[in-house]
This record gives sequence, structure tokens and C-alpha cells, in this order.
Amino acid sequence: MIRGMGLYGADSALALQHVRSWEMPGDSPVGPKLLDLKEQCLAKSGSFVWLGLFEPTKAEIATVAEVFDLSPLQVEDAANDAQRPKVEVGPGGRVFVIAKVLDYIEHSSDVQTGQLAVFIGPWFAVTVRFGQIGDLRGIRERLEDSADLRAHGSIAVLYSVLDRIVDGYLTVTDEIAQDIEDVETEVFTGIPSDNNANRIYRLKRENVEIRRAVSPLVPFAQSWVTDSTTWIPDDMVPYFRDIGEHMLRASDSTESSDNLLMTMLMVSTSLQDLQQNRDMRKISSWVAIAAVPTMIAGIYGMNFDYMPELHQPWGYPAILILMGTACYSLYRAFKRSGWL
Repeated sequence: MIRGMGLYGADSALALQHVRSWEMPGDSPVGPKLLDLKEQCLAKSGSFVWLGLFEPTKAEIATVAEVFDLSPLQVEDAANDAQRPKVEVGPGGRVFVIAKVLDYIEHSSDVQTGQLAVFIGPWFAVTVRFGQIGDLRGIRERLEDSADLRAHGSIAVLYSVLDRIVDGYLTVTDEIAQDIEDVETEVFTGIPSDNNANRIYRLKRENVEIRRAVSPLVPFAQSWVTDSTTWIPDDMVPYFRDIGEHMLRASDSTESSDNLLMTMLMVSTSLQDLQQNRDMRKISSWVAIAAVPTMIAGIYGMNFDYMPELHQPWGYPAILILMGTACYSLYRAFKRSGWL
């Protein structure tokens, strides 16, 4: 559906007149409204149109693609909520970006994923959102209240969207790092638990989800940090450099978390194996101790008449003393060796 559309201008008068003209299209045809906004935008220098779509239908996105002359392949990618993040730069100041939106679910410690696609042209910005996270109302309000951002044109929308998304990456990576620290404390208490391995595996899966969102954008972030991108206007370079630095920080955090989780998983498995070895040694020790009286009792339980001390009055207590002495000696030996 089409969540909103509006005309933004660099000067305050135009901003006051049109920047709050976002409205729900309702049942009325949206095509004429888009064409009207386009005409107003082209008639006023320095203005741009921002159209926001949320899980649009094929008919809606086809109408938008026709009005804004969007690439069919890019439209197809934007309509696919499983698309890999990417940045494509076309002629005439057109830029197409797909980014994953991440959110941390506190009560379940899960990472929820959405997708945002952004089309940027000389006079327009079109955003396509999939998933319940990544609401752009806060970004619209920021743009409405900042004449400096509006002065940069439609690319200010791309900056504002990426800035919000990347800040979300940092929030999620910080939360995952805190969860990893909690599990690390439990793992290194020396008390092995099957639940630790399960939690580590879940965290590793969540970290993989973050990596899928961040890693494809790392090369672009590096170019923004090194100012080696030609399509970004000079006055917007510091803004995108800041995004790039945050993106690289999120990538580094993801890599560190992945390495730490792998180490913790190996340690947890080793601790479980060590505990099993300890249990087996204890069991083996008690079996060896129990084998001595069992063997002696088995021998003297044979039905033979001529056996040593069989008919002696002191034979029974002597055998009991022998059993106790042998068992105690084995117990002392196993205790000293650390098996018990």
C-alpha cells in the first residue's frame, strides 16, 4: 500500500506549504496525485517528491514505476523481500539501494529482519518497505524539521534512511554482545550445561542474520569512509562518511561476536566432554572397588569342601577384613589420583 507522498522544498515557505502534505491515498486513484506532485516539483527549483510504499501490490508498484521511470529490474528487486543488500548507481544522478532493517526483540533475544529499498532520482525519492519494522515516520519528521537536510535534495532521504538503519545495526550488535557476555559468564563458571550450547547456537544464528544484512554493504561503507565515491555530492560526503564508519563498526562487532561465539561453543563442548570423562572415571573407580569383594565372595561361594580357611573359626572375619582393607586401599589410591 502507499503510506504517504509529499513534496519537499529547500526554502522554508515551500516546506511549510508542502512538507506536511503526506496523506493516505484511500480509494481514489493514486496516479493523478503522483502526476500532480511531479508537475509541482518540476515547476519549483530545488524541490523533490518523496513517495513511501509499504508492501505494495503489483498494480501500485507498476504505477509508481511508470510515473518515476524506474528500472524494471530494480523494481523487481525492490518487490522481492528476500533480495540481497546492494547499492547501484545509474546515469542522471539515479541511485538504487536495498538494505535490511534489523530490530532486537528484548523478551525473546531474537533479531527481527525487514527490508527497505530506496530509489533516488534528481527530483524524487521512492522507498519500498517490507516487514513490520523500519517505520519511516520519524525520518519524515526529521526531514520536515531540518531545512539543512532538505537543501541537499532527494539524496537527503537516502542519507536519513541509511542513518536510521545503520544506527539500528549498532543497537542490535550491542544487544547481541550483551547476550554473549551473559552466556560467557555461565560457560566459564565451570558448570557445563546443555542449555549453554543451545543458547550459543541461537546467538550464532542471530549473528549470521546480522552479518547477512551488514556484510554486503561493507565495500560501499569503505568507499564512503575513504571519500572515493563520485556520485555523492561534496556537501553530503561528511554525512555518508559517518554512516560508513558506523557500518564498519557494526561489521567489526559482528566478526568479533562470531569468533567469540565459536570459541565459546568449543569451550562449552570441551567442558561437557571433560565432565563426562570425570563421571566415567568415578564410575570406573567405584566399579573397580566393588569388583574386589565381588571376586572374593564369588570364589568362596563355590561349592568345594577343600578350600583355605573354609572350616576355620576365624576364616569369616578374616575374609571380611581382607575385603575392607582391599576396598579402602583402592579408594585411597583413586582419591590420590583425582579419580574420586
